[in-house]
Amino acid sequence: MKKIINTPKVAKPIGPYSQGVVVGNMLFTSGQIALDAVTGNLVMEDVRTETHKVMSNLKELLAAADTDFGNTVKTSIFLKSLDDFPTVNEVYASYFSNTNFPARDTVQVAKLPLDVNVEISMIVEIF
Repeated sequence: MKKIINTPKVAKPIGPYSQGVVVGNMLFTSGQIALDAVTGNLVMEDVRTETHKVMSNLKELLAAADTDFGNTVKTSIFLKSLDDFPTVNEVYASYFSNTNFPARDTVQVAKLPLDVNVEISMIVEIF
């Protein structure tokens, strides 16, 4: 059995997919970009601000599934440029309260939806 997670606190998907899906005690999030749920606009002043918005969207999505960053098992980060890695890494790390970080991969890609610089998805345990 799977449960679809959608919250109005995160921008609506820009395609035919759910914001997240729960199977058993695991939440699989779709990749989040820096879309503002209220305005529908991208938040892209700089890569730091953009990454904070992505992580904020993920935080809201995790909350809608009754979990949080502390239960994250795996993260996938997609960057337009690996030159942004140090900044994205710093912002990303600030959302975790300890050094018990999840497994992660970070890759540079040719292009991301809506020409953003950062997209992040997660697999998170739910208790």
